[in-house]
Amino acid sequence: MTDEAPEISSPSRETRKWAMLCHLSALTGILGNGLGFLVGPLVVWLFKKEDDPFIDDQGKEAVNFQITMFIALLVSGFLVLVLIGFVLLVVVGIMMIVFPIIAAMKANEGELYRYPFSIRFIT
Repeated sequence: MTDEAPEISSPSRETRKWAMLCHLSALTGILGNGLGFLVGPLVVWLFKKEDDPFIDDQGKEAVNFQITMFIALLVSGFLVLVLIGFVLLVVVGIMMIVFPIIAAMKANEGELYRYPFSIRFIT
């Protein structure tokens, strides 16, 4: 198994827009209803993954990152009992905002983006 990105031809403007939305939809959950940070990318990816390999790839990447961040939040929540969890919650929160914005900008440019610290549950 490799973390290499598949070869995908230059995506159209419409394709790049949907790939960008896969990443940015995570921010609606962070700023709004709680678990939407995972549901947003999942819904966009599930509806548009058949349209283009670029959308499929970036949608999987966004969902995998959000699942990883959800696990990180749970672990940080437990570690609050030993005080380090407070720091980890802040770090994970910042990562949940910054990395999807970077990924969205890369997707809008037509580049395949790989999140750091992401466990690839969906391949």
